[in-house]
Amino acid sequence: MDCVEVCPVDCFYEGENMLVIHPDECIDCAACEPECPVEAIKPEIEDEPDSKWLKINAKYSRVWPNVTRMKEPAPDHKEFALKTDKFEEYFSPNPGAGD
Repeated sequence: MDCVEVCPVDCFYEGENMLVIHPDECIDCAACEPECPVEAIKPEIEDEPDSKWLKINAKYSRVWPNVTRMKEPAPDHKEFALKTDKFEEYFSPNPGAGD
């Protein structure tokens, strides 16, 4: 959650096992990109406004609680970072705790 700590506009929202960025709140400053230890944050691509990730971020940022402070990572975060197809196999639509 290092990315949350550097966000100047607090546009991160917390799910049970994933963070999303509210696309309308994000100012595209890119401060979070180098802070993400698993390189999951990618810039929005202008010619792909309907991308899978943009849709997921838009949908869940409206229903999950806002998170503005860094928290301890999950105990299995290093193991989980190495998995492929994480979204398809592990995604939970349940909200996280937020702040």
